[in-house]
Amino acid sequence: YASLPDDERYELIDGELIPMPSPKVIHQLLIFSIGSPLREFVIRLSLGKVIPSPIDVILSDFNVVQPDLIFVSNARSRIITEDNIRGAPDLVVEILSPSTADYDRTTKRELYERYGVPEYWLVDPYAKTITILRLGADGYNVHAVYGEGDALSSPTLAGFSLNLSELFQA
Repeated sequence: YASLPDDERYELIDGELIPMPSPKVIHQLLIFSIGSPLREFVIRLSLGKVIPSPIDVILSDFNVVQPDLIFVSNARSRIITEDNIRGAPDLVVEILSPSTADYDRTTKRELYERYGVPEYWLVDPYAKTITILRLGADGYNVHAVYGEGDALSSPTLAGFSLNLSELFQA
């Protein structure tokens, strides 16, 4: 995996290389529109690091993913290396696209659950919703589904708020 060319995107799932298509413009705009306020909040309170894709998150020797956005708390900062993230981030954000939505909702959800990612956001730009999943004893549970007009709040980042009407208009 590490020897693949940098100009092509892949993820490694259970040892299989999965080619990742180039993202659409709406996808990239949402990374910026979610990542900027998230990063500002995290910096203002000195909570850790917010990192956008592409960044390799190495969950195991056979599972390497590139989430759209991640948050790693100060308490878990040891997983951040110069080259990648080695372990489960505190929060992962995936922006759904027609070509990856099923993959994000099933395969990646199962991986994040298996490797202990405490909070997982699924951003659907077409339905204009964000679903927050929280890891519990029995796996992921839906914490909340936010839609246009709602203000998202994160259990992991107490005090963080995101206005979804503004987000999806951008």
